[in-house]
Amino acid sequence: MRFAITWFKCRDGRDYIVVCDAPNACFNEVTGRVALRRRFAIGAIIMAKISYRVRPETAVLTKGFDPALSVGSARPPVYRSSTFVFPSPEAAERAFAIVLGKISPVDEDRPDLIYARLNHPNAEILEEQLVPLERGANFAAVFNSGMAAIVTVMLSFLERGGSLIYTQPLYGGTQHLIHQIIEPLGFVAHAVPAGNARALSEAIERCENPRLVLIETPANPTLMMTDIAQAAAAVRRHPKRPLLAVDNTLLGPTFQHPLTCGADLAIYSATKFIGGFSDLLAGAVLAVDPELIQTLTGMRALLGNILQADECWILDSRLSTVALRMNRQSKNAQRIAEQLAKHPRVSRVIYPSLFTDPEQIRIRDAQTDYPGSLVSLEIKNGKTGAFEFLRRLKIAKNAVSLGAVETLVCHPMTTTHSELSAQEFAAAGITESLVRISVGTEHWRDLLDEFSRALDA
Repeated sequence: MRFAITWFKCRDGRDYIVVCDAPNACFNEVTGRVALRRRFAIGAIIMAKISYRVRPETAVLTKGFDPALSVGSARPPVYRSSTFVFPSPEAAERAFAIVLGKISPVDEDRPDLIYARLNHPNAEILEEQLVPLERGANFAAVFNSGMAAIVTVMLSFLERGGSLIYTQPLYGGTQHLIHQIIEPLGFVAHAVPAGNARALSEAIERCENPRLVLIETPANPTLMMTDIAQAAAAVRRHPKRPLLAVDNTLLGPTFQHPLTCGADLAIYSATKFIGGFSDLLAGAVLAVDPELIQTLTGMRALLGNILQADECWILDSRLSTVALRMNRQSKNAQRIAEQLAKHPRVSRVIYPSLFTDPEQIRIRDAQTDYPGSLVSLEIKNGKTGAFEFLRRLKIAKNAVSLGAVETLVCHPMTTTHSELSAQEFAAAGITESLVRISVGTEHWRDLLDEFSRALDA
């Protein structure tokens, strides 16, 4: 006898999973809904859905997956399937109609899975478990890199004749994307100095057809902060109401929460703190509005840049330790930064707890919880001094990227931001003496000793 599994809402308002041998068991007679997430494996006979609210640390381990439906597996398995079987021709018709935008899902209804380029079980589990980490978020979409997430946002929401307004500096790859793809496609891009709220508001106000405002705060690698709430107010005042997207990679999701400050989208290179081990590439976008995520997943299906099942499975296993890792890294970084600020070979330490500018202090205190683990140093003797410092490191790794459990150090002018022009370097405040440190989870005293020896030599 073959059994079918379905998830349906009963007339008493509760959700149930039912296993039975009826050929039409996959249909919900009340709403017409077809089961989605909870149908992935044979499991329990009848089980009520959890109806109470839990805190993020718990939700990230319990949302989106039920062990009873995966032969008792305590953690989600990997679903390496490129295509998915429909329970009926009607379900297939309906799934394609929803994906193509011909009809809209009802309430929390979602179509059956179709093809892994569009969606797959591990992506859905990961997206649902990501949401509790981002304060204010209701929906998420995952991508196969942070750059994939950013380019999908731009291609989804920039319209012909529309403008992009962005703060500078940005991650070098994002700036390269704007110059090499976005501007040649005919979109107008306006750069505004990070941290200058008046300049950003005026740029939005003057722009005839702004479609997207992109903020990276803190800015990479200068850690300049931009007021998210003021930017949100500025986009709301504009008659065209552009979207506000925040690249939250450097402080999120633990220490900064753009959606609660009025942003429409929070963008991540999930390779960094969310992944945390320098062993995968991933990106994510989170939002309050489901239509924004639906637009992104539609574009994602066309571009084919969804995060694959194995990487989703790995990344999902990291979510419960994001806050633990980020807190340890931030504590390490603050201790190290405050000590290196006293070193005679260091002309300047850039770190949020050491800000002296009143406006930067105000923004820091208003929108961040802790200072994070990125430290930038300006080392005396310019590029030569910076390179000698890097050459002497043994514990810390001379490598790009950030947010990993191992400490990573690089020279932005010649690596991550090397495609910038001389004018862009000057505008961004990136100098040849600047070194960026992403502090890991090692013992902070070992790192401080190494940095001090590398400076002293």
